[in-house]
Amino acid sequence: MAEKTVPAPSAQSGRNGSGNGNGNREVTRAPQRHLRPPVDIYETPEALVLMADLPGVSKENLDVRVQDKMLTIQAKAEDAVSGDPIYREFELSSFFRQFELGEEIDTQRINAELKHGVMTLQLPKAEKAKPKRIEVKVS
Repeated sequence: MAEKTVPAPSAQSGRNGSGNGNGNREVTRAPQRHLRPPVDIYETPEALVLMADLPGVSKENLDVRVQDKMLTIQAKAEDAVSGDPIYREFELSSFFRQFELGEEIDTQRINAELKHGVMTLQLPKAEKAKPKRIEVKVS
């Protein structure tokens, strides 16, 4: 499973992001920032298990999809407490990360669970990718 990255905005787009570089256009919206959630990936005989830290993300704000062998994790974190923050050491943000899946993953059987800010993805191996033990007969 190889990670894919999203290209950063180019320096040629100018201060205002308009791409024309003349600076006459007013900035109406700052570009959205995405954090790469830290992940741990484990391999078992049956599957790859991916665990991603997604603090402040609810099920409704989490989008996990596979398209053309590309696994995409996209999420938006929200404050658990309503009101105006007085002091902050941790700023919530959006998360984005992509991984290219190989042929050994059965994309039809992937499942995900979100618990206490940690998403666990089970990426089952296809039958042809699972190790097989060959029975040796003694004559």
